[in-house]
Amino acid sequence: MIGISGFIGLYIFMLAAFAGWIIIGRVPAILHTPLMSGSNFVHGIVVIGGIFVLLNATTVTEQSIGFFAVLLGAGNAAGGFAVTDRMLAMFKTSDAPVKKHRKPKKA
Repeated sequence: MIGISGFIGLYIFMLAAFAGWIIIGRVPAILHTPLMSGSNFVHGIVVIGGIFVLLNATTVTEQSIGFFAVLLGAGNAAGGFAVTDRMLAMFKTSDAPVKKHRKPKKA
């Protein structure tokens, strides 16, 4: 298994956070919600990574990190799907029947 020292892991995390901040900051406001709701699969990957950490945890610190990764990733994924469902509900057509105006009958 490939071992990553703490400083290299911290550097990778900081680089990823900065790159994400730059990329998301340049997204127009009208595309932000569909983009974020479409990226819910990323939160699923976080949950899988947290489960992997939990399975390989040997210390209490590793178990705590894995637990919080699974907890926050699952909460974020559930919230993302709720927002997506709400957003898609805005585009559904009304199921109410449309009343048509009738011409009056001649007697």
